[in-house]
Amino acid sequence: MDDIMFERLNTAKQRLKEIDEQLVDENIVRDINLFKTLSKERSSLEPQVDKFNEYLKTIEDKKQALEMSNDSDSDIAEMGKEEFKRLSALELQIIEELNLLLIPKDPNDDKNIIVEIRGAVGGDEANIFAGDLFRMYTKYAETQSWKMQVLDSSPCEAGGYSLISFKIKGEKVYSKLKFESGAHRVQRVPKTEANGRIHTSTATVLVMPEADEIDIQINPSDLQIDTYHSQGAGGQNVNKTESAVRITHLPTNTVVACQTEKSQIQNKELAMQMLRAKLYADALAKQEQERGSERKLKVGTGERSEKIRTYNYPQNRVTDHRIGFTIQKLDRVMEGELDEIIDALIHFDQQNKIAGELKK
Repeated sequence: MDDIMFERLNTAKQRLKEIDEQLVDENIVRDINLFKTLSKERSSLEPQVDKFNEYLKTIEDKKQALEMSNDSDSDIAEMGKEEFKRLSALELQIIEELNLLLIPKDPNDDKNIIVEIRGAVGGDEANIFAGDLFRMYTKYAETQSWKMQVLDSSPCEAGGYSLISFKIKGEKVYSKLKFESGAHRVQRVPKTEANGRIHTSTATVLVMPEADEIDIQINPSDLQIDTYHSQGAGGQNVNKTESAVRITHLPTNTVVACQTEKSQIQNKELAMQMLRAKLYADALAKQEQERGSERKLKVGTGERSEKIRTYNYPQNRVTDHRIGFTIQKLDRVMEGELDEIIDALIHFDQQNKIAGELKK
C-alpha cells in the first residue's frame, strides 16, 4: 500500500473515532439533522475503516509469520513460510477491496428512482417493446424486494405503451439501475409481420434519482397546473372527476403528468416528485458538462444508431454496446434476470473510477 492511500485510510479512521464521540453528545443527539448527517457519514466510513483494520492486522500477522519462517525448528519455519505466503496473498486482496471502497461515492446511489420508458422508432412494435421493458424492470424489482408505483401511462391498442412513468423504492435502487438510461434496441419478428421479417425498433429509458425539496427548489409561480379526466384504470373516478394532474414548469417547459391516484391532491404530489426528479437530472447533466465529462448515458431521440443495448430475439442475445458485454440469455433477461448485465456495468464503472483515482 502506498503512503497516500495509507494516509487517506488513517484519516478516515480518526474521523470515525471523532464521529463516534460526537454521536453520544446530548446536544448533537437533540439536533436531528446534524445527527442524521453524522450517522450517514459514519455509515460511509465504517466499511473503509473495518477493512483498513483488517489490513493492519494482516501486516502484523505477516511480521510474526516472517519471524516464524526464520525459526531454528524446521517444522515451525515451514509453517511460517506457508503462513507468510497466505498472508501476502490476503494483503493484496485487501488492498484491492480498499481501492473499491475508496472510490468516490455517487451521492445519489442510495436514492429511489423515477423511470420513464417511451416507445421511440418503430411504431406499434416500439410501444410493445416499451411494455416489455417495463415488465422486465418490474420482474427485476421483485427479485430485489423493491416497491413499484406507476405514475403515468399511455397504453396503446396494439399493446405496450407510448409512455409509462413509474417510481421504484428500495435499497440502493439508483446505484443498480442508473446505467439503464438510453436507447434500447430490439430485433425480432413482430406479431403483425406476415412475412416473418425481422424488424428493428427502439424504446428509450430515462432513470432519474428522486429529488427532495432540499435538492431542487421550485417557485410555485413558475408552474402551470392543469387538471383533466383520468383515462386509465381508476374505478368510478375515470372520466367523472378531474383527478388527473399535468404540471408545466414554465422556465424549462418541462411537462409531467399523473393520473394513477383517485385523489387530485395525491396525483399533484406525485407529479411534483416527477418534476423535481426531471429538473434534478437536468441539473446533474449540466454539472457533468461543466466539468467536461462526457454524458455516457444520455437518452437521445431513440434513433437506432443511438443504441446502448440490443435485444436480439432470433439469437436469444443481449449486447450492451457501451462495454462490449454479450450474453445469450435474452429469454431470462426479459424475465428480470438483469444481475449479470448490471454487475458488468458496475464493475466497468468502478475500474474506470479506480484508474481515474490512480492518475491523481
